[in-house]
Order: sequence, then structure tokens, then C-alpha cells
Amino acid sequence: MIAIVKYNAGNIRSVKNALDRIGVESLITDDAEKLRAAEKVIFPGVGEAGTAMEYLRDRGLDEVIKNLKQPFLGICLGMQLMCSHSEEKDTECLGIFKEKVKRFPPKGIVPHMGWNDFTKAKGPLFEGIAESDNMYFVHSYYAELGEDTIGETEYLIPFTSALQKDNFYGVQFHPEKSADVGRKLIENFLRL
Repeated sequence: MIAIVKYNAGNIRSVKNALDRIGVESLITDDAEKLRAAEKVIFPGVGEAGTAMEYLRDRGLDEVIKNLKQPFLGICLGMQLMCSHSEEKDTECLGIFKEKVKRFPPKGIVPHMGWNDFTKAKGPLFEGIAESDNMYFVHSYYAELGEDTIGETEYLIPFTSALQKDNFYGVQFHPEKSADVGRKLIENFLRL
């Protein structure tokens, strides 16, 4: 069973629908035991960092998530919350990744929304995916480049589009909205 973390953020249903299309059984839950028992966990999200972290802390899910041992994938806000800190409402995040999350500089159109490529992608998530392939992004905050970065994208500045440390993976883009290439990434995650 694939668990999808419920935490007061949007876009959860899109991820569930993407898994349904692949034919994978999944469950949307904020139950700690169900998260611990899942084969894999997906942490999606569209929303605001402070409110989402408050929801996780109120239910003790912040500690549960940090201690999971199965493959774990954060998407968009989910990835950002796996970082150490977000400028959005000055939020202390989970600290799985050391990278910090910052707001895009006001020198262009924010949010970054639409199709974009990524470079320097490495690791099992990107097997069979070319750097010339595009993923769908929509975000106003980004993770800085750092030691856990396994993929980069440029919009106004270079930023992290994928992170990995141990069993934890994160992507800034939305694979569930990225057509065939996004489906391929989800399938790669499910094979971990």
C-alpha cells in the first residue's frame, strides 16, 4: 500500500488520481500507524508552509515522518517542508534536508508556473528521463542548491528541483501533472 500524507495542503487528490491511473492502490491518511506500515509514502502539497507544519506538529507527524525507513517522496510543498527552514512565515521545517527554502527574488514573474527542464539530474528517480524532458512547476518559493541536490532548474536563479538523502526524495515539480515523463518518475519511485 502507498500512503499519501494528509496534512492540510492541496493537490493530494491529484496524486491519488495519478496512482489510480497507474493501477496502484493508495490511501490518503494522517494516521501515524498507517504511515509507518505503508510500503512507500508520498508527501504532496500545494499550500503554505507555516499552516502545513502546524498541522503535522499538532498530530506528531513531524517526528513520524523523520523516522520513516521506507522510500519517501515529497512533492512541491512536501519537498520544501523536508528542508531545514522556509522563509514562508519564517517556518522551521522537518530538517531532513539541510537546504533552506527562500522566496524567488522580485525580478521576474512569481510564481514560477509552467513547463521547465532540469539539469544535473541523477539517481534512480530519473532513470529513463532525459534532461531535455520538461516537468510542470508552480511555486513561489524554492530550495537553495546544496549537498542533497540531485537535480537543478533555472528560473530567475538556479534552484534545487530534486533532493535525495537516504530513503528520502523530494521534487519541486509536480510529476502527477507532468504527463508521460511525470508518470515515468512516479513509476521509478514505486520501483525503489
